[in-house]
Amino acid sequence: MQAVETPPRPRARSRIGLVTAAAVGVGLAVVLSLAVGSRSIAPPDVWRALFLDGTGPDAEVVTELRLPRTLIGLMVGAALGMAGAVMQGLTRNPIAEPGILGVSQGASVAVVLAIAYAGVHTLAGYVWYAFAGAGIAAVAVYAVSARGREGATPVKLALAGAAINALLASVIAAVLTTQAATLDEFRFWQIGSLSGRDAEIAGQIWPFLLAGVVLVVAAARGLDALALGDDVARGLGQNVALVRVTGGLGATVLTGVGVAAAGPIAFVGLAVPHIARALVGASHRWLLPMSALLGPVILLAADVAGRIIFPPSEVPAGVTTALIGVPFLVYLVRRTGATA
Repeated sequence: MQAVETPPRPRARSRIGLVTAAAVGVGLAVVLSLAVGSRSIAPPDVWRALFLDGTGPDAEVVTELRLPRTLIGLMVGAALGMAGAVMQGLTRNPIAEPGILGVSQGASVAVVLAIAYAGVHTLAGYVWYAFAGAGIAAVAVYAVSARGREGATPVKLALAGAAINALLASVIAAVLTTQAATLDEFRFWQIGSLSGRDAEIAGQIWPFLLAGVVLVVAAARGLDALALGDDVARGLGQNVALVRVTGGLGATVLTGVGVAAAGPIAFVGLAVPHIARALVGASHRWLLPMSALLGPVILLAADVAGRIIFPPSEVPAGVTTALIGVPFLVYLVRRTGATA
């Protein structure tokens, strides 16, 4: 399988400057997310609504509608960015992203079944089913790929993920073709959006986000060693199986966070790690925090763009990220093919 291309290693001072610039970008994206929409609000009025006077129409728009979706965008963007970086490291596949291990599709199946048979009809209710589906799908993929003498190699992980994805897609299609009401409700979640998300959802997912971050940070050094190959990683004293389990579990939890909160938003987990790798290099000690910062920038920017393209209607963030991500994917495939 094509290995992830390693850019030249930047100096530590340059990396610190780039991470700082990305943090500033997150701040700007937050300001835009709070200020821009069908009802534009000046940044001083946003500040007043948040910290000085929480009354009035503008304050209600900021605190009740835009602040929760901005917070969800920060959490989901960071989760998907880090999950994509870890999955590309685990599989050594430059076009790996959070859907490659069947995690997103597993969450989708669980939400479909919850709507059709469990009577769940709220975003807050979807969260737990999506988490459960994501976890079950990830365990199934790992169980299939771990069989055999070599264990869960990158190629076997990718193939098992593709097989489980196809199976779960068939289950979704079977349910939706027989449950018209489920289709009407599910399609709004399936697109992927930050609209309509409230603070309750943020409160439900933040412990899982924290747990996922801890797991992927713990696997960071081992992921650097895996980039050199399994044999070299073992020679460096790394427990390859433990690194794969820890990193894979962390990526699964992070993907579950993103999919449960906002639906299966595409291409953030694919594009963000490549942009981060081009800026700070392939070391996961720098790649993970940079991905955690760039993910929210891209997702919030896509969400803001979706609000202003066809006012007063909104284009869901999942659609906007796909419009941005498809040209990037075409470029990446062409570049990977040329390198191969």
